[in-house]
Amino acid sequence: MSAPLLVGVPTEIKADEGRVAITPDGVRELHGHGVDVIVQAGAGNGASIPDDDFRAVGAEIVATAEEVWERAGLICKVKEPQESELPYLRSDQVLFTYLHLAAYPKVADALLAAGTPGIAYETVQTADHALPLLAPMSEVAGRMSIQVGAHFLERHNGGRGVLLGGAPGVRPASVVVLGAGNVGWNAAWMAAGLEAEVDLLDKNIERLRYVDQIQMGRVTTLASNRGQVERVVRAADLVIGAVLVAGGRAPVVVDEELVKQMKPGAVVVDIAIDQGGCIATSHETSHHDPVFEKHGVIHYAVGNMPGAVPHTSTYALTNVTLPYLSELASLGVAAAVDRDPALALGVNTLGGRIVNETVAQALGKDHLPLADALATGG
Repeated sequence: MSAPLLVGVPTEIKADEGRVAITPDGVRELHGHGVDVIVQAGAGNGASIPDDDFRAVGAEIVATAEEVWERAGLICKVKEPQESELPYLRSDQVLFTYLHLAAYPKVADALLAAGTPGIAYETVQTADHALPLLAPMSEVAGRMSIQVGAHFLERHNGGRGVLLGGAPGVRPASVVVLGAGNVGWNAAWMAAGLEAEVDLLDKNIERLRYVDQIQMGRVTTLASNRGQVERVVRAADLVIGAVLVAGGRAPVVVDEELVKQMKPGAVVVDIAIDQGGCIATSHETSHHDPVFEKHGVIHYAVGNMPGAVPHTSTYALTNVTLPYLSELASLGVAAAVDRDPALALGVNTLGGRIVNETVAQALGKDHLPLADALATGG
């Protein structure tokens, strides 16, 4: 059996990104499996995790990103590599992170050119179709979307001046959540907790039945179709876009004509923006400049919403990535994916080819099955 891969954790450099890809507890756990970890100095500062906390559990702190990328056999990150990081990619180093290649085709091209094994958190999928490495960030983003929406509904922030829960004798805000997955369910739950009127739409009736049984009437579940979407969006004060296609581009559910028909000062929060967005008028924004107005509607479309609460998000993410990270570092890609079919679905690129069919379709590129890529030594 080959020696475990050295895990490298660089500082995230995407704008407004304060998360780090591992916690001290994660480092300690990896050490228990014989895996060494190097962490770039200051990588945890944004998440309120000082270097000394990593040192105390045996991580080696190194000064630069260059050293992390040069030495590590497995790079563990939070966000897709940024432009300045693309030259570091190489074929004998595994990259394990959120990739969202459908939204970032230049990153896909760089991974293919370098021959890098790229494993995406967001396409790791269990037999029951759950997305375990996307779930905690979806939960964070869903919960955040309601506090963000409430903030921008305030008049001095450009909104209609509506309080989500209303007041005695005053109708509460109308909140529409498009998609009943982890993001949408958490958004609907939070909005209902603030006593808003909540409509949750999805095409999956079984999912709506599940939500209906738990919420017991606090959230109105509606089968999603074009007419239903148009009716509820027109009347909404706040629309949460929470539609996901694992590995693919998010479908556009609200077209520009429908946005024009929304109430002046209404707010849309397009959480699907890191997969291209599900609101036609959205474009990606940042935490420092999070909103823009289009057709009288306030649009919030920050691509890394959980990055606003990096301490919480870092711990939530490491809780779920750690078992897969341990497998990859201890066994290498081929043996790890052979043992774990869920992890196999996370492999997006290998040996200069795209090996995830959904990702290939989203990028308009050819797809080579993972088994074939592994068989040819990819």
